Amino acid sequence: MATISSQSTTHPVAVSPKPTDPLTLIDVDHVRFYCGNAKQAAYFYCHCFGFTCEQVSDQTTGSRDAAHYYLTQGNIRFVLTSGLTKDHPASRHVALYGDGVKDVAFTVHDAAAAWKQAVKNGGTSAQDPTEHTDKDGTVITAAIKTYGEVIHTFVQRPGGGADGKGLYALPNIKQAHGTGTGRFMPGFQQTKLFKNLNDHNAKHPAGLKYTDHLVGNVELGKMNHWVKFYEDVLGFKMFMSFDDKDIATDYSALMSKVMASGQGLIKMPINEPAPGKKKSQVQEYLDWHNNTPGVQHLALRTDDELHSIAALRSRGVDFLSIPDSYYEQCWKRIEPMLAAAGKSVKEDHQKVRELGILVDADDEGYLLQLFTKPLQDRPTLFFEIICRRGSQAFGKGNFKALFEALELEQEKRGNL
Repeated sequence: MATISSQSTTHPVAVSPKPTDPLTLIDVDHVRFYCGNAKQAAYFYCHCFGFTCEQVSDQTTGSRDAAHYYLTQGNIRFVLTSGLTKDHPASRHVALYGDGVKDVAFTVHDAAAAWKQAVKNGGTSAQDPTEHTDKDGTVITAAIKTYGEVIHTFVQRPGGGADGKGLYALPNIKQAHGTGTGRFMPGFQQTKLFKNLNDHNAKHPAGLKYTDHLVGNVELGKMNHWVKFYEDVLGFKMFMSFDDKDIATDYSALMSKVMASGQGLIKMPINEPAPGKKKSQVQEYLDWHNNTPGVQHLALRTDDELHSIAALRSRGVDFLSIPDSYYEQCWKRIEPMLAAAGKSVKEDHQKVRELGILVDADDEGYLLQLFTKPLQDRPTLFFEIICRRGSQAFGKGNFKALFEALELEQEKRGNL
């Protein structure tokens, strides 16, 4: 049975002065993907999802072991990394798991203090505190390990530089130490790569605003272990939970608990498979991810679901197919619930159906969501596009329809 805490929030939020708790997390600083060919992956995300390739760190800027592409859209920041040598960690990672998320990084006030506290709490260090410095300023990072080979990097952007405004402070995170509009990290340089595509995206935005949540898949029996890890090591709180009665079809099921931090801005659902007649999508993920936990999907928030889904479809994004029968029951289920609270779905119902968007509601409002098909050949990574109209939940009413759509795709792949 699903449970939810009373915690809810909107985004973005201004941050108060430096707190006493070193594990006070501000926001998702960036998500780093390890890729077989980061340049081609950058083009894919810019072309299909409307990201801007702003900066690079590669051989032309002095990086000899790896190439990095920094992409932005709204408050979403991706770093795509490819190893340039066989010994680079990205090269090994891609060989074992394919392209995927390596690092979910958090902006903090004091990276060394956050790392020290997390390690004291039982975390395992992935990187000791390190200063990255050039003539324009300094960024301090430190990292700990989480499930599988995923890490969490603490990123401190103390500012500095000749302009005195903090060259490396991210411009769209309000921090106590100021803001800046400069480079992402020492070693990165502005680029004209994909300039025409960047210009097109500026004129025709896809409308994605920030990272709503990131979902991790872990082995059977390990969900509560990692829930405790996030509680004990990083100070996260339980936001919501689902069991196999909530997330199940005739063939497969899973269980999920949602962990939250950063005043509710950072949400990390953790899934594990549950017994069923056939394989759940979590078990399919593990089968094709070398039986290793990892980040299965990112939910990207938009303020206009119809616009964003239409724009992404026009760019060639392939979404799951929702059967017409879903909409025969959808409005009967949702509208009475909203009417009792004096609310209604403001989006055009027919356009929602034409675009294949899922809708769900609760006592706080409603949400619209849709899921892409896998973004690469291994079924180990996809995106969710979500719009919240008051609801802070995760679409419980859509689980059955979603899982049935996922199972159709699993069956096509021979993995159900």
